[in-house]
Amino acid sequence: MLRTRGLTKRFGGITATDSVDFELGDELTSIIGPNGAGKTTFFNLLTGALEPTEGTVELRTDDEWKDITGRDPYETAQLGLHRSFQITNVFPTSSVLENVRIASQAHGDNSVRFWRNVHTFDEHIEEAHAILERVGLDGKADIAAENLSHGEKRQLEVGIALAGDPDVLLLDEPNAGVSSENVDDIKALITDVASDHAVLLVEHNMDIVMDVSDRIVVLNQGAVIADDIPEKIRGDPDVQEAYLGGYEPGDLARNRSRTASDDGTDSEGGVA
Repeated sequence: MLRTRGLTKRFGGITATDSVDFELGDELTSIIGPNGAGKTTFFNLLTGALEPTEGTVELRTDDEWKDITGRDPYETAQLGLHRSFQITNVFPTSSVLENVRIASQAHGDNSVRFWRNVHTFDEHIEEAHAILERVGLDGKADIAAENLSHGEKRQLEVGIALAGDPDVLLLDEPNAGVSSENVDDIKALITDVASDHAVLLVEHNMDIVMDVSDRIVVLNQGAVIADDIPEKIRGDPDVQEAYLGGYEPGDLARNRSRTASDDGTDSEGGVA
């Protein structure tokens, strides 16, 4: 579904992504690593928010691999690669339904026909309702997005990313800032989305990562140091040294302390 070859990004003398060869199939793969490992930079390279120094990004569409290296985010989204963001990114004063309807329209044939009455776009409204039902927000379709709880805003952002039925979905810390009582809801949503989409997940909550992942890729200093099933990753000595530090299931408190920021990345797409 998605692959990279020799993908590299340098910022001056700093190598944020170091010759990464990666392939995502029809599965849920998680990317983990310590702060500064290069996770968000990798996501930015995949979606076109950053242009690589070297290497390629390819997306499988219509049974063939298409080179999408350096294409802008709008183009990669139109080709079927959608992304949610680490920082909640919604239209706060628009209704929950409108947030998803606009995203659906942006990926459809009516994307530039803004002069038509919004109520003529029945197919986009229907898709938006179906998505909101899936993410558990259809009962709040008519309220302003700014009035949702933080956890509900994360659910909405996943819904926005689902608009247009992407082939590949990149989820950048969907659990960030979510209260402990809503963690299970987010985990269930991730699992549900992965049932019919290829998903690449960045997440600091190791309980979620270990529970939902088919496969885990570990980055350290921009390079892949491990790529295996969760059981093998948990016991890998290199991973233990670089990141997990003796992780045991249920140890949320320690991992939550690591979530203040992902990789030192800022909103302008700097080093991650």
